[in-house]
Amino acid sequence: MSQRFLLILIILALGISSVAWAVLRGNLPPADFTFHNETEIKSMDPATVTGIPEHRILAAIFEGLAKPNPETYLPEPGVAESWDISADKTVYTFHLRPDARWSNGVAVTAEDFLYGIRRMLDPMTGARYAYQCWYIKNARRYSAGLAGVAPGDRVEVELNLPDGQPWTRRGKLLHGVLISKKAMESFGKSSRVVVVRVGKEERKFLVGADTQKDPGGVESCRQVLLDFREVGLDAIDDKTLVTTLQRPTPFWLQLTMHYALFPLYRPCVEEHGSPDWTYPENIVGNGAFRLKFRRVRDRIRLMKSDTYWDRKNVRLNVVDALSVDSRTTAFNMYETGQIDWLTDTESLIVRDLLEHGRDKVDLNPAPFLCSYFYGLNLKQKPLDDIRVRQALSLALDRDEITRVAMGAGEVVAYGLVPPGIPGYHSQECHPEDPAKARRLLSEAGYPDGIGFPKFEILYNSDETHQTIAELIRKQWQRNLGITVSMRNEEWGSYLNSQRQMNFGICRRSWVGDYLDANTYLDMFVTDGENNRSGWSNLEYDRLIAEAAAELNDEKRLRLLENAERILMEELPIIPIYYYVSRNLVQPYVRGFYNTAVDLHPLGAIYVDRDASGKNEYMSSE
Repeated sequence: MSQRFLLILIILALGISSVAWAVLRGNLPPADFTFHNETEIKSMDPATVTGIPEHRILAAIFEGLAKPNPETYLPEPGVAESWDISADKTVYTFHLRPDARWSNGVAVTAEDFLYGIRRMLDPMTGARYAYQCWYIKNARRYSAGLAGVAPGDRVEVELNLPDGQPWTRRGKLLHGVLISKKAMESFGKSSRVVVVRVGKEERKFLVGADTQKDPGGVESCRQVLLDFREVGLDAIDDKTLVTTLQRPTPFWLQLTMHYALFPLYRPCVEEHGSPDWTYPENIVGNGAFRLKFRRVRDRIRLMKSDTYWDRKNVRLNVVDALSVDSRTTAFNMYETGQIDWLTDTESLIVRDLLEHGRDKVDLNPAPFLCSYFYGLNLKQKPLDDIRVRQALSLALDRDEITRVAMGAGEVVAYGLVPPGIPGYHSQECHPEDPAKARRLLSEAGYPDGIGFPKFEILYNSDETHQTIAELIRKQWQRNLGITVSMRNEEWGSYLNSQRQMNFGICRRSWVGDYLDANTYLDMFVTDGENNRSGWSNLEYDRLIAEAAAELNDEKRLRLLENAERILMEELPIIPIYYYVSRNLVQPYVRGFYNTAVDLHPLGAIYVDRDASGKNEYMSSE
């Protein structure tokens, strides 16, 4: 059966799905622009998400100090109209534009950034991306809570909230100096008692206790943290924010575009609590769009914000982000005009479109900074054995995977950091060698796979991920004699399983948060928020820390290369391929470019159905 005929069958079979979507939409007025946001997003709270579908929405309804240029994705003025950088490149003074407004009309202030970042750092928030703020002086110590302070440090004691208060509010703060902290047995459990000098009085606090005071005169409190005034953030006035970094950070301006450093409107968060503050009727943003409504398993509708400072250059009034897990269904909707931008296209379809010349019309695959890899849970035996991990990698035929499962020109990967970062040379693991893989597995105690325990490959529900998992399962069976099963979960459950390390091997990918090798390698430091492997290597940690302190960029990159070499020797992850973009963009869509991270600001996109000639997307190389 030809691929073309198979594609026709797929489209015919799924024609009913687009009809069903139209029925679901009912009499909803059409959007100016509709795009495929892949899956149902987990949340619209910047502190609880890590995915690209969430990023697209958050970047539309919020804006940071800098915003991305739509063509280069490099930082340009956002809420901050300008900034000054100190000679030692550790102090950035941001000058906020006077016309920056929240969607309720209230002015955006420097305090709003302090609040958003402090909440991201607060250990009670449990933010996945808190570490993106740790380049700020003392920010990591603040995130560590009581573990981040020592006797003599200035601290803040957060008292318990009154009954019935949303947990997103802060309790009353007492400021003082930490005298001591020690473990004690109280109320039937082990707790921490701290002594803090508040004014001239020494007071004892039991951290995390619900009661107000025990018979020994120990007061309860919610948490004890480093005094936030010790963190390198200062609102000089409403329109001046100063960030003081631990050390020079070349990509700091790029990080200010990330949602980990977005401002938040405090009254909204504290009045409604979490997650209610993110609901359409409550949420207050400061970006180019505001949230109109969200229909689960259907769409998120965005409306142009009439308070956004640059609204005159935002040309879309209504944008729909569709949640469609099946990329084949999404393609059918694109072909029938229901979608203007398809963010990812099924491999079989891409292959067919390229063969039939669609790369001259609306398909323009291009490399971008994203790696596809399998993460291993080293807390599960025998994955804690380096020989087993190396055998699993050596037994992979990556060429077969990219040839059979992909189709847009994806490149096999033997390292984590993709090519294309200036001055950096990716470090690689050894290529396929089934004989050596069998020898290593035998040395580990599993000759011909005998006795090897069964484990699962976890992946989020998706046709391509399923195909890849099936190919890898067969390759390991063929080359190593081991049996592997597969488990797919919808996006939210998959993220929870990944975070809780409820897997043996897990499908993972990573798009660079900024254009630097550090965004990939910093993930795998010991106990890193996105490590999720149980792997720890002190020399690796040392190299990452030394690179962060190195002022000479060439030396810094060499240190990072040395770190990646360790990662590729010990293989807590198995690299598989580097992505290319697989967007389908209708010819009438303008202001859309291929970018190094395959992200596309909605505020720059517009529709011109009378335009002729190639659009920016098809013109870009």
